[in-house]
Amino acid sequence: MSDETRRIGGHEIELSNLDKVFFPDPGITKGDLIAYYDQVADHLLRYAAGRIVTMQRYPDGVEGKSFYQKEVPDYFPHWIRTVKVEKENGSLRQAVLEDRATLVYLANQGCIPLHIWPSLADRRMHPDRLIFDLDPSDDDVTGVRLGARTLRDVLEEVDLVPFLMTSGSRGFHVVVPLNQEWDFDRVRDFASLIATIAAEREPDRLTVETRKKRRKGRVFIDVLRNAYAQHSVAPYAVRALPEAPIATPLEWDELDDVEPRTFTIQTLPERLGRRKDPWAGIGRHARSLEGSMGAAQEGRA
Repeated sequence: MSDETRRIGGHEIELSNLDKVFFPDPGITKGDLIAYYDQVADHLLRYAAGRIVTMQRYPDGVEGKSFYQKEVPDYFPHWIRTVKVEKENGSLRQAVLEDRATLVYLANQGCIPLHIWPSLADRRMHPDRLIFDLDPSDDDVTGVRLGARTLRDVLEEVDLVPFLMTSGSRGFHVVVPLNQEWDFDRVRDFASLIATIAAEREPDRLTVETRKKRRKGRVFIDVLRNAYAQHSVAPYAVRALPEAPIATPLEWDELDDVEPRTFTIQTLPERLGRRKDPWAGIGRHARSLEGSMGAAQEGRA
């Protein structure tokens, strides 16, 4: 197995087993995974820097055993930023994704998907992202497209600016930038209201029913990620699925032409090289939810 030492941002990082195959079907190696994250670091960090990471590690690739790891191991280098995260009956220290060196180090640890909080580490009780995860009961791409459009319409009606992303798995994410004014409980209440309004507009295709057996083939509008210590896949992160699909920000006019796994580790870099990032400037559209909550409640009255 090939190893090497790379210097990134003033840090020496020992990279190991670079020729180990992580995705057997296309033959993508651990070295390819690291090279991808290094290549897209500027784009990914634009949206993920400063956020707490929940590691999902695949030491032997996607066909091997995996495990989630929140606590930072003792052997992690001192230069990786960590924060103390309070939890029931105690606390733990989690890594913060700060820079290219941290991103490459995590990839070398077998972290294939990168799961990040919807809040920044320095204001972790107040999210700056509201996330709707459209989860189909089957491979119903038409249904998740309908769900994304319906959510967009409802959100725009209450003066919010929604952004779109493939999940890299089975659905799409609709994401709204926030001004960090509200805490998680209030944000989740607002998200639940918006999801309910969307489901009421398309009751045969959309649902907010958390129990799978009651969804009856409908697309589930999941708002459960809008909570303290919850996480979602980072923009431009790799999913641990065949072909190594990527969670990819989209323009709204791409929705009809793109499927959740359209872009992969092999095709995404070319996309970045030929078009503007669809999420560029997302922070400029951050809003308070105060007026939007009132408008949403009034619209249902």
